[in-house]
Amino acid sequence: MQGRRSHSKVTTDAPTRAELMPLVGAAARVADHGALRPWRVIELRGNTRDLLGAAFVEASGLGGPDAAKLAGKPLRAPLLLAIVARRVPSDKVEVWEQDAAAAGVGHLLSLLLTDAGWGVMWRTGSHTRSRPVRELHGLRNSEELLGWLYVGGIPPGCKPGVRLPIDPNDHLSALD
Repeated sequence: MQGRRSHSKVTTDAPTRAELMPLVGAAARVADHGALRPWRVIELRGNTRDLLGAAFVEASGLGGPDAAKLAGKPLRAPLLLAIVARRVPSDKVEVWEQDAAAAGVGHLLSLLLTDAGWGVMWRTGSHTRSRPVRELHGLRNSEELLGWLYVGGIPPGCKPGVRLPIDPNDHLSALD
């Protein structure tokens, strides 16, 4: 975890579905009150990334060069993994807890992909929850898109990420 970093630029290599399956299975070990599995992951490869770019443009109302730039954003990685919070009716587990479990799956999956040697960056944006993007992903009323893991190969000569260390005392307290 100490070596984790976001890779904003990746190569055209990407894990196969067969390579993803055990990683998704391992990410399912996230803390999940009630074992509801309130999440799902959607793969976007190839032309589906173009469809996502078109949904971004539709949501934005942009035209011209700005629209072309926005449409190209999903093409920055060969594989996008949409992280979806799938809210399950429950008397015991609040919606926010279910969203936290889904976010936990996304984070664990990013760590697992990093450990497997892939470059990963979790991206969101103003169009993440727009109608065109929701429709493209086939989201139900009980689902919310939390963003995408952009996944690809790590470019040769890529420098390690720089993250300033924290003072744990600033972030860890105790109730007396």
